[in-house]
This record gives sequence, C-alpha cells and structure tokens, in this order.
Amino acid sequence: MADEEQLPLIPDQRRELLLKHLRRDGVLSVQQITQLFGVSHMTVRRDIAELERRGLVFSVPGGARIASHLRSEPSFQAKSLIEQPEKEAMAGVAAGLVQEGMTVYLDAGTTLLAMVPLLARHESLTVVTNDFTTVDRLMGSSHLDVIHIGGQVDPSNRSSVGRLAATTLRQLALDIAFISTSSWDLLRGVTTPSAAKVEVKQAAMECTGSSVLVAGSSKYGTFGKFRVAPLGAFDTIVTDHGLAEAAAEGLRAGGADLRLAVV
Repeated sequence: MADEEQLPLIPDQRRELLLKHLRRDGVLSVQQITQLFGVSHMTVRRDIAELERRGLVFSVPGGARIASHLRSEPSFQAKSLIEQPEKEAMAGVAAGLVQEGMTVYLDAGTTLLAMVPLLARHESLTVVTNDFTTVDRLMGSSHLDVIHIGGQVDPSNRSSVGRLAATTLRQLALDIAFISTSSWDLLRGVTTPSAAKVEVKQAAMECTGSSVLVAGSSKYGTFGKFRVAPLGAFDTIVTDHGLAEAAAEGLRAGGADLRLAVV
C-alpha cells in the first residue's frame, strides 16, 4: 500500500484517491475499499454515494465502478430479450405525457416500442418515427397518422439513420419527442457509439416543443464515442426504479425532471 494511503485523509482526499484507483481498476468491492483506506463500510458507502451524486462513479451490488465505454450497440434482437418489465413500466410513464391531437416522435428502440399499444388507444395522434417495427405495429391503427422519416437503413436496429432521415424530421413540427439511448450519464449526457444516429436524435430535439429521454437505469453510467446532448437539454427524463438513489439525487440537483417507473 502506498505511503499516501497510510496517512489519515480528509473525505475529499480519500474520494480523489478512490477515483484514481477506480480509473485504474474499473471496479472495486466495498471490502477492497475498506482495506485500501482503513475505514468502515459505512464510510465507504458514503463516499460512493457522494461520488455517484456527482456522476463520477456508479454503484454496483457490493461495490462501485467507473463509467464504462460502450463500443457498439446491441442489436434489436438482443435488446428485445431483456428487461421487458422495466421497459413496459417506463413506456407507461412516458405515454402519460402524450395528449390527444399531438404530433409525437418515437425514436428507435425496444423501450419506446413498448409505447406503441398505449399510443394506439388515442383517437387522434400523428406518430413520427425512424423505427420500422413501430410502423409495422401501427399499420392496423387507421385512426392514427403515421410518418416514417426514411433515410439510410440500419438493419441491426431495424431503423433509419443519417442525414436524409434528419432532413425529413426538420420539415416537421413535433409536440413531443421521445429519445432513446444505450448510454447516458450525468457528466457526458446522452451518447452513442454510432455517428449515424446522432443527427437524427438532434434533429428531433430541435423541432419539438418537449424532449423526453427514455432510458433504462442499466444503461446509466455508460458512454459512447459521439455526444448527442447534455441531460439538461431534456425537459423530462424517464427511467426505471433501479436507478441508484444517489444518482437520482445528482440528476435532480442538476435540474432534471426525473420520473422513475416502478415495475
């Protein structure tokens, strides 16, 4: 153990050292951290919670980790098989923001796809999307207007991306845009490993009266190469109840209108 770790440390010094070790190791258990600094489990948990409120680390069962780099997004098929109860709960909260007569943008993604049957209950909506599965499932809803924005096809995610799709979006006036993501955190905001997705998401946010991020808690604390928007650009953030309490406190302290969906 280094000499600096043998000395009594004030909380800020200890937390800076904890960050240093997490950046090196990626993840540490509470037990490892207590041995590293010679402090109690309660002190370690307070340190983790404080760093999590700042968006610097992220709690995991029994420990903490640093933000992880998402190098590629999972396919539509892979995403459709996981966290279905959480997705349905988030879809319910998000759909509650929609009113009759609105023009609604649904970004591609399996969480937002769960909103489709809820939106189909409305008598009058225009649904705009880049997601092919969303369009397919709305084909029988003749009482709704449905617009697919076209563009370059992304087969693995069953959606369209790129400048052509963004150009179509910018011709529309949206009331509310629901944006999905596979990576988000307090410091970096919404990111993606796919450059082709950035302009479409940004275009939707530019031409709407209200932007809503809908993203699972399991994706919090990950980041991709390309930045879409800071979290402050969203009027509302919808996630599931699995988000750590300290993380939720940090988001709210930053001004986020955070809605936690309970499964």
